[in-house]
Amino acid sequence: MKLATTAKLPKKTSAKVNDPDNPAWTEEMLGALVIKRGRGPQAAPTKILTSVRLDADILEFFKSQGAGYQSRINAALRMEVDRNLNGRRKTTSRKHITP
Repeated sequence: MKLATTAKLPKKTSAKVNDPDNPAWTEEMLGALVIKRGRGPQAAPTKILTSVRLDADILEFFKSQGAGYQSRINAALRMEVDRNLNGRRKTTSRKHITP
């Protein structure tokens, strides 16, 4: 049969320890309370949070170039959109003729 051992209680010390090398903090030392969470609202939000499924090799290519891969993907998509918008030819509507 094992004897149960109990943890020793820590020695009680005085709540007020006067150490000149480590003085107690005062409200003046701490200053005003600053609460900061995230970067806050944007002046003109231009991006929309979405979820896109990409092939693994495509994502790996952009990630292998370092930080900022999402911005590079956005730039590549923007170039494709611009190319399609600027290169689009005006087409006349084709009428379907049945024989």
